[in-house]
Amino acid sequence: MTPATRLALLILVLAAAAGSLILWDPRRVLSQGLLAPGVPVVWAGLGFVLVFAIGTLAFFPKPALNIAAGLFFGIPAGLVLAVAGTTLGAVLAFALGRGLGREALRPFLKGKVLAAVDRRLTEQGFRSLLLLRVLPGVPFQAVNFAAAFSGVRLRSFAAATALGVLPGTAAYVVAGASASSPTSPAFLTSVAAMIALAALTLGSLWRSRGVVTVPRAQGVADRY
Repeated sequence: MTPATRLALLILVLAAAAGSLILWDPRRVLSQGLLAPGVPVVWAGLGFVLVFAIGTLAFFPKPALNIAAGLFFGIPAGLVLAVAGTTLGAVLAFALGRGLGREALRPFLKGKVLAAVDRRLTEQGFRSLLLLRVLPGVPFQAVNFAAAFSGVRLRSFAAATALGVLPGTAAYVVAGASASSPTSPAFLTSVAAMIALAALTLGSLWRSRGVVTVPRAQGVADRY
């Protein structure tokens, strides 16, 4: 296939994955199927990781799946399974982007900004990706495909993802595990952490807005 055909196929696969959520709901699959009474714990855990990964690839909200992990499996096991599902979903997106879209988008990396991003991810992949995963407000799938289109190694990508999503994932897992006791210290702490993450996200978006608008304003002033 030509690079353009591969890119079109990538877009088609992602659109089909997102559109499939009309037909199925990961939470319903978990509660009524994989996590129903009588299902062995091992199979329930493996099934949860797989559903989590596919749901992430289909752009299903990760916080809802993280809360489900804590609700069904508790804090220790739920955190491990949620991180595993997140990492697997990211690796699937990375593999799709690397195999289908990278060559088609390489010509667009000639610009200074895109070339600098590509060089940074290629030369300092683990460190850069870890920072992008830890920082709130950075779109999860955007990081997946930016890494896939760069030269970062899969091993560095997976390791940075697993470590970087730990703080945010833990907050939601703890919230799900302690939801039955809304006055407990664990639940209140997790809610406080989620509020802090939301505040940091809004703050980062506001700062990025300022960075974008100020140069534009200066450019207009210079013309007059």
